[in-house]
Amino acid sequence: MPEPTALETQLFRIFQEQLDLVVPSADLDLFETGALDSLAFVKLLVELEKEFGIHVSLEDLELNNFRSIAKIAKFISDRQGAKVSDIAERSLAQRQIRGHT
Repeated sequence: MPEPTALETQLFRIFQEQLDLVVPSADLDLFETGALDSLAFVKLLVELEKEFGIHVSLEDLELNNFRSIAKIAKFISDRQGAKVSDIAERSLAQRQIRGHT
């Protein structure tokens, strides 16, 4: 299994800390396994908007964009470009310096 990207690592943290969900793999289908129900999905959208400064419009609500952590990371990257990867890398590095992983 490949190492998660910095953005995926940040998403794993959001799932664990904000949604109380431990996702074992970036490719796990969150809907098929029942890990992400409608309430958790709404919470996720709020967290994505807060954490990454993106707006998720009705047109963006294609479930395939949110089916796995890997797909969510691609969705965010597509919205923000390389800037998000840089932000995630810096955020992860700062958390590791402070002793939070």
